[in-house]
Amino acid sequence: MELRTLEQVEKEIAETKAALNDVHGNETEVYARIVGYYRAVKHWNKGKRDEFDQRKMFTLEASKEYDITAADEPCACSAPAKITKAEEHPVMNTEAVSYEMYVRKTCPNCPPVKAFMANLDMAGRSIDVDTDEGLAEAGNKGVFAAPTVIFYNEAGVETARCHNVEELEAVVNKVAVTA
Repeated sequence: MELRTLEQVEKEIAETKAALNDVHGNETEVYARIVGYYRAVKHWNKGKRDEFDQRKMFTLEASKEYDITAADEPCACSAPAKITKAEEHPVMNTEAVSYEMYVRKTCPNCPPVKAFMANLDMAGRSIDVDTDEGLAEAGNKGVFAAPTVIFYNEAGVETARCHNVEELEAVVNKVAVTA
């Protein structure tokens, strides 16, 4: 093994830094699903491109914002959520949890969600987005699909959004385990 002097090491570092400053990359082409098939995003129309730019990637499990058990704590979205065991959560007052259910009369997916929510012992209300008032309220809350059920904790902070019975079961089971 050959020993190098400090001057040789510093020279190599300077050469590497100079080489890194002269790096030229290529444009990356991003493909995403649009209306049933994949296409390069740069070829999308303006409306679809704007919708794509607004998309956010997240997982329900890693998002503290959607933790139904988070009581009065503000969302620490910049920090990763700490996954805790159910027994570490304080007992939750399920009577203080409420929901808003956004539905349409012609929605084929709404009846099972309505039936599921009717069987819950939880305060809430149904909002018909076919009405002007319901549509305005849905727009203010960022609801883009029916059915959508938004859960709120004791402090009135949104804790979960569900769009089907499977998601509702997961949220309700989580509340039942922690209560």
